[in-house]
Amino acid sequence: SPTPSPTVTPTAPPPGTGCRIGYVVSAWNTGLTASVTITNTAPTAVNGWSLAFTLPGGQTITNGWNATYSPTSGAVTARNVSYNATIAPNASTTIGFQASHSGNTARPSSFTLNGTPCTIA
Repeated sequence: SPTPSPTVTPTAPPPGTGCRIGYVVSAWNTGLTASVTITNTAPTAVNGWSLAFTLPGGQTITNGWNATYSPTSGAVTARNVSYNATIAPNASTTIGFQASHSGNTARPSSFTLNGTPCTIA
């Protein structure tokens, strides 16, 4: 019989563990850049990830790196790219984006990684 081909299924961290977010903003008059560090605090690797967060009002992503971002305002999901799909236990990856803003340069109030709430460092 044919050998089944392996499939990669995104894995969520166990409940109560998961992820920690570091979020650093550099802002100027109408723009900002955000550096977002995702640390896997779970005992197992994350293979394929999506980080969901809601941008504060008035912020719109104009450019991003190390992830794909959709949509560019409101409830945003950042998805891994080919070279950072796996985050080993206690390892981290850093993504980022540039955004325009209308005065509010605050960070999102919460983040979820594959549906699991993250702590914010």
